[in-house]
Amino acid sequence: MILPPRLIPLLDQFDFACERLLARLSGPAMDSGNGVEIGVTPLGDDEHLWEPVPDCWSVRRRGDAPGARATVLAGAGAWGRDAAESPHPFPPPFTTIAWRLSHLAEMLTLRADHTSGGRTLTRDGYRTPGDAAGAVAAFGTASAAWREALLTADDTALDTIGYSTYPNGSDAEDPFVDIVWWVNQEVLHHGAEIALLRDLYRARPT
Repeated sequence: MILPPRLIPLLDQFDFACERLLARLSGPAMDSGNGVEIGVTPLGDDEHLWEPVPDCWSVRRRGDAPGARATVLAGAGAWGRDAAESPHPFPPPFTTIAWRLSHLAEMLTLRADHTSGGRTLTRDGYRTPGDAAGAVAAFGTASAAWREALLTADDTALDTIGYSTYPNGSDAEDPFVDIVWWVNQEVLHHGAEIALLRDLYRARPT
């Protein structure tokens, strides 16, 4: 299928954001932004779960209590992500790299399924990895699944409200092209936050 011209820059932006984030997490090098490659140490388990301030939201073992102001460990499996029913706590809790990666991977996985898959996956069934390597791999798999879903969209789909039936966003009210834009900004802004947390972890007092 020939991609709609207005989808091409959005797809390019998504690819750029994902490739940059994966390079920042996995190494061995990444583009500094001006064409110069800098070395990158792969994300480790301690850094993945590092809580730079008190009362962070994170990913925790299922047998542990949720973090401060969280009411549940969302998902299935041995690990869950701190969460709370609406209205969410305010001000929002500070979140770890683990929480942010889990949020991105879950969102991309479910949105892909509710766009071009079986449209059955739920947050309650999503399995969050507890280790850094698993979390990075999960993001890579999820971003590839969403990219494949985008390749099914023609011009009619981009204008269709509810083309994605993802139940945890505004998909039922917005044209699909708006959802595509929204997913891009999620990856861009959480990717930037994760990059900053990596910088802070590297520069932390020891």
